[in-house]
Amino acid sequence: MTDAAFIAALSARAARIEIYLARVLQSATLAGEIERPARLMAAIRHGVLNGGKRFRPFLVIETAGLFGADEAQAMPVAAALECIHCYSLIHDDLPAMDDDDLRRGQPTVHKAYDEAAAILAGDSLLTFAFDLVTDRRNGLGGDVRAELANRLARAAGLGGMAGGQALDLAAASVPPDEDGVRMLQAMKTGALIRFACEAGAILGNASSGDIDRMRIFGETIGLAFQLADDLLDVTQTADRMGKATGKDDASGKVTLVGLRGTAWARNELDRLVAEAESLLEPFGPSGYPLRAAARFVAYRQS
Repeated sequence: MTDAAFIAALSARAARIEIYLARVLQSATLAGEIERPARLMAAIRHGVLNGGKRFRPFLVIETAGLFGADEAQAMPVAAALECIHCYSLIHDDLPAMDDDDLRRGQPTVHKAYDEAAAILAGDSLLTFAFDLVTDRRNGLGGDVRAELANRLARAAGLGGMAGGQALDLAAASVPPDEDGVRMLQAMKTGALIRFACEAGAILGNASSGDIDRMRIFGETIGLAFQLADDLLDVTQTADRMGKATGKDDASGKVTLVGLRGTAWARNELDRLVAEAESLLEPFGPSGYPLRAAARFVAYRQS
């Protein structure tokens, strides 16, 4: 798969994910709900339906396809993961966290609405993600739904993404060493990417060995994703990125790029891509889209 073909596939999948998210994030209530407040829904939709690469749900669907599950089976889990990712961005942008005014080229939720609306939008998206995963109507067996919900909770929670954000905030006062930075990034960024690849394998009823293989693949490209992000922060403009850049250096935040330099970072990205591709060798041509995904993660320009 060429780079152009991968970008086209990613864009096409993102469009379908956007349609699905727009449908499930409408004002109509579900059984057991009482009302979906209009302003809350507007804030949620502002934070979710704003473009974006939808890379994490792409990984869920593509990994599921590698093991024989179709897009319709994977879509609720893919959408759930994107809801959690968007919740994390909404909360990370708050003044008490990273204090950002711009996200994906538009005002962040707390700027477009207010801080309370942003907090509640994030809370709602987090809980709704588990609604999507555990809903009987998604057609998945009870054991599969329970396994996915459990793994998602651990990837998103105190020992995963949320814990990683806590470490990130603490790092402003006590800068971590290189091992600390790697742990922080594996939690804050890598945990959800790891889950995306695990979840796809589970949806495809993969063997335990292949689930482990895809977990390691997810961890590897998760490291590459954050390293590339840190590299872009020092090499790209805010207009290109659709968000503020140069903030890590300005705030004194410790990153692997800051510790090791840009040349090392580019070499490390090459190494991580090679490792990710080697994990996919047993799947032959069927693994090409995920190989292209690994290269995209490492070498993207925005």
